[in-house]
Amino acid sequence: MELFKILTLLVVISALFGYINVRFLKLPTTIGLMIMALVFSLVMILFQFVYPDITDLAQNLMAKIDFTTVLMDVMLSFLLFAGALHTNVGMIKEEKRSIGMFALIGVFISTFLIGGAIYYLSIFLDLQTDFVYCLLFGALISPTDPIAVLGIMTKANVPKKIEINIVGESLFNDGVGVVIFFTILEIAHLGVANVTIVDVATLFVQEAIGGILFGLGLGFVMFKLLKSIDDYEVEVMITLALVMGGYFLAQQLHTSGPLAMVVAGLFMGSGGLKQDSMSETTELYVDKFWELVDVLMNAVLFVLIGLEILILEFKTSYFIAGAASIIVVLLARYLTIHFLVRISKKWVAVDKEAPLLLTWGGLRGGLSIAMALSLPSDWEAKPYIVFITYCVVLFSIIVQGLTLEKLVKRIYKL
Repeated sequence: MELFKILTLLVVISALFGYINVRFLKLPTTIGLMIMALVFSLVMILFQFVYPDITDLAQNLMAKIDFTTVLMDVMLSFLLFAGALHTNVGMIKEEKRSIGMFALIGVFISTFLIGGAIYYLSIFLDLQTDFVYCLLFGALISPTDPIAVLGIMTKANVPKKIEINIVGESLFNDGVGVVIFFTILEIAHLGVANVTIVDVATLFVQEAIGGILFGLGLGFVMFKLLKSIDDYEVEVMITLALVMGGYFLAQQLHTSGPLAMVVAGLFMGSGGLKQDSMSETTELYVDKFWELVDVLMNAVLFVLIGLEILILEFKTSYFIAGAASIIVVLLARYLTIHFLVRISKKWVAVDKEAPLLLTWGGLRGGLSIAMALSLPSDWEAKPYIVFITYCVVLFSIIVQGLTLEKLVKRIYKL
């Protein structure tokens, strides 16, 4: 019953904020919901000076919600499959070289650039933090979040070539980022001396390659099942069952569930496969069902992000570190993208404005917060890592998300 109450409250708040946004604010849905949840949280914090019981109630409610479990184990599979299902697979194929390079090599480079910079920043601010914790921050903040990107990118009028690179990269690099993050976390648990390069390579191959292969298999099974019948109600249930069951099975097999969902969604999203496996009626219902799932999950997720401020630990040094981390993350992404574009200009054709747009359009979201919150609670550095992660995510979604369209118009003089 407690779970039902929490879910009910989140859905009611999301619907209310969604109505206010559409009726009055008219901001992109994800940004509008998060801003209102953030303002609501700040009001709750101020209320502690007048009605402390209300603030305590709100904080206790948020403390009961395991954000990491809610996103990583429940919402992520739906969001990634829905996003991939409605992605233009043809354009992904056209840009596969740059997308693969940004999603794989880019995350590796960015992880170490950010990790190194945050390590020295922490020393400067007298926030003594082990290098491995800083690397973990680099790994969790380097991937651009597909949930945030997909919700904003379509309304920003970004040139199609740049948009598909940002969207395609975000769909894949979150899986890569999760694999790198948990690999470093495993090293932190076991100790650097007890882990070999072979162990790291084996884990990466099992998670990343295994996730991709599992996703292809899942997509193929889905295709065959849908092709063998013509009943839109059952076919919608089959897609739902395979997403939920497939994500659970991927976790049991220790392969990357996020990568599996992306690959399965792209496999089924291919125009020819959709038409071959579904009637027009079924295709319409499947598309609309997953669109609604996407909208509802996004609404709840971004309300949760806004409400998470209620349980953050506030220190002056954390605010300084948070502001500096925003600059570090943006600079590291720009340098990484610029470097990769320069070394691959013979076979990756993007214009000279691409690094700037790819940097500003590379939004971070709930996935980064979920990974930060998944750090062991007995680690002294956890509140610090969570706080600076939250700062980067807020800046990313609100400031970068709201100004991306203006930046595009200014660059291309639209």
